[in-house]
Amino acid sequence: MIDFVRKETYGLKDLEDIVSILRAPGGCPWDGEQTHESLRRGLMEESCEVVEAINEQDPEHLKEELGDVLLQVVFHADIEREAGRFDLDAVADGICKKLIFRHPHVFGEVSVSGSDEVLVNWDELKREEKHQETYTDTLTSVAKSLPALWRAEKVQKKARKAGFDWDDCSGAVDKLSEELGELREAIDLGTNVTEELGDLMFAAVNVSRFVDADPEVCLNAATEKFISRFAKVEALSRAQGKDMKEMTLTELDKLWEEAKRT
Repeated sequence: MIDFVRKETYGLKDLEDIVSILRAPGGCPWDGEQTHESLRRGLMEESCEVVEAINEQDPEHLKEELGDVLLQVVFHADIEREAGRFDLDAVADGICKKLIFRHPHVFGEVSVSGSDEVLVNWDELKREEKHQETYTDTLTSVAKSLPALWRAEKVQKKARKAGFDWDDCSGAVDKLSEELGELREAIDLGTNVTEELGDLMFAAVNVSRFVDADPEVCLNAATEKFISRFAKVEALSRAQGKDMKEMTLTELDKLWEEAKRT
């Protein structure tokens, strides 16, 4: 039996101790086998569940999901503590120093007029901190592990700060049309289809910035709309006593248009 005292309530240090106990010899075999790599997907999933709880505006759910993310942080830190490289206190030390450095208007003598100037200073301090000497450095610093649409949007926003952008939405829409034409040509020729499809999607993200629309939200909304209309088409086909697989594309298109009107 592990020497562990149960409490009415626990704190951050308790969580750190529990994770250490679970990973130690005599603890949980599964926890002891985990690595940064094996936990990587879990961290991403837990982060997404935090976002879902925020969208639901459910404080209790949010508290639970934040706890799951916190567990991931403590778990990864404990792996490094065991390896002798750093521990949770070192993680806290690093983020505290970063916050102090990037808020000279709070912890130093710098004056700002508002949040817009705070963001300008933040970018300059981040470039200094990360030793980013060129605009290209800021683009390549965007994590490749981000969802593709999100990464494209961040890269485009950083390019805009270098003055590399259209003045208004019309330029972005024209580029979208241009890329669509190039995709059609690539499909006809049977070459560079993947590249041209990527260019088209990148151009669509550009348009989303000008209309102040989150590309992830746009795509999810389009997916939900498709599912809803697909369900209506299936219901209409069944009402006719038919299986969708047995219908022609023309027949399905007709049902699709009917579904759009309902």
